Amino acid sequence: MKYPSVKKSLTLAILAATGSMVAMNLSAAEAKHPTSKSEELYQGAPSLVDPNGKSSGPQPPAMSSEEFVRAKQIYFERCAGCHGVLRKGATGKPLTTDITLQRGTGYLKAFIGYGSPAGMPAWGQSGVLSEAEVDLMARYLQHEPPQPPEFGMEQMKASWKVIIPPEKRPKKQLNNFDLDNIFSVTLRDAGQIALIDGNSKKILKVIDTGYAVHISRTSASGRYLFVIGRDAKINLIDLWMKSPDTVAEIKIGMEARSVETSKYKGYEDKYAIAGAYWPPQFVIMDGDTLEPKKIVATRGMTVDTQEYHPEPRVAAILASHEHPEFMVNVKETGKVMMVNYQDLDNLKITTIDAAPFLHDGGWDSTHRYFMTAANNSNKIAVIDSKEQRLAALVDVGKIPHPGRGANFVDPKFGPVWATSDLGDNKVTLIGTDPVKHKKNAWKVVRNLEGQGGGSLFIKTHPKSSNLYIDTALNPNEKISQSVAVFDINNLEKGFEVLPIAEWADLGEGPKRVVQPEYNKAGDEVWFSVWNGKEQTSALVVVDDKTRKLKAVIKDKRLVTPTGKFNVYNTMHDVY
Repeated sequence: MKYPSVKKSLTLAILAATGSMVAMNLSAAEAKHPTSKSEELYQGAPSLVDPNGKSSGPQPPAMSSEEFVRAKQIYFERCAGCHGVLRKGATGKPLTTDITLQRGTGYLKAFIGYGSPAGMPAWGQSGVLSEAEVDLMARYLQHEPPQPPEFGMEQMKASWKVIIPPEKRPKKQLNNFDLDNIFSVTLRDAGQIALIDGNSKKILKVIDTGYAVHISRTSASGRYLFVIGRDAKINLIDLWMKSPDTVAEIKIGMEARSVETSKYKGYEDKYAIAGAYWPPQFVIMDGDTLEPKKIVATRGMTVDTQEYHPEPRVAAILASHEHPEFMVNVKETGKVMMVNYQDLDNLKITTIDAAPFLHDGGWDSTHRYFMTAANNSNKIAVIDSKEQRLAALVDVGKIPHPGRGANFVDPKFGPVWATSDLGDNKVTLIGTDPVKHKKNAWKVVRNLEGQGGGSLFIKTHPKSSNLYIDTALNPNEKISQSVAVFDINNLEKGFEVLPIAEWADLGEGPKRVVQPEYNKAGDEVWFSVWNGKEQTSALVVVDDKTRKLKAVIKDKRLVTPTGKFNVYNTMHDVY
């Protein structure tokens, strides 16, 4: 199967692969288990399970043990984050075998290869997966998912290493780096981060980490950098060292996404917290050694149907500025857990029911209200961290995916927080001032039309009048390789398109443009141009005032750069 850029090929491929096949499977089942309409109303539809233990429904396609192992690794690296370890879905659709077996290999190959405008990457068309790997994954998804083992205190402590104890670390900064303007850049497929000087645009250090670092967080003091890979490995990096490096590390599960440090007055740098996708749990650790102190499971009942969920993953975590608490998003159950870390032996957790599939989010401009996306519910939950309650549930566009979101003052409606969407081209502005603009608070005050679906991040800065939206997962290359930018003072004008990938001048490859990130001063915005592992990637720096190209950072060490985190902005929750 080749992957032309004409999107109607997806529809044709799916129809050809499934139309007659599904009808044939259903009619065969009905012929084997005939049921009259009256019988069906009384005893339900016929079962496809043989009483002797053999399913009479569709059977999974053959796979060798080597193929299964390889497919399992690809699924972890590319798919589990959206679809779940057990494939029950969240940001992505469920991929349980009752669905995938009926869809069949041809249908699955088409979707894996071509993606969708709702945010499913075109893994085949973009060249990330080969034709053989697309076929491999289509077959793998029709087999029952293997359940990984649990990961508790014994396993965490076995992985925990203090490479340089606190007492042997520097007493003052030993380098002359402008730490506030350093960027921690994820080198996804290399299992590394690059520390880049925001002033000179030079790489200061490349540090080995876990696989595909998802997020970097700065301690309240600005000294330590915490990074967590999708393989649940955390590196604690001391920025005061002459050559910054890892001073402690730990693995807190099999798969993870989030790490944060305590910021409340009197608890600065005291604790760190990390949340796992598998097992579904979070752990509180010492802030300067990563010694695990308290593990809390998140399995439980969903907020909507009150059903038990075996895999409620921990998504975004934020440190409260109002109480000594962490705000913990539990994705599948739709609950925000406000975890008070004053007394770990008598842990106090306030649980707030929001909406299912909580994912990412950030603070409003006052750092009181947690604005968090329940993406497959198409809602933004507003949590009042001071009063520890749900302030509002706001209906927004399809699959909101804001990153931390964007705070600014709308000329007409006052302070707002904005999100973009994975599933459509909407940019939604929500009023955030319940004092001076009470009638607009926690309501959608404006919808903007962006380039298209597939957005992962939206960004502005208090000193900027620009609002940037990426569309990295849009299947249209022209859209995925550029960004839209609005003038905050003239939103009705519409957006300008910046051809970021074209400016990078990289040659072949998918060249997805992802995650705007400002420097400390707020006069530059950085973009990753994310190419294939064997292709050339780059960082593009844009002058925020002129929207013109300022610099392109190319280096053979910049392997698949994705997330970028400015130390100062991350430390102070500036977005």
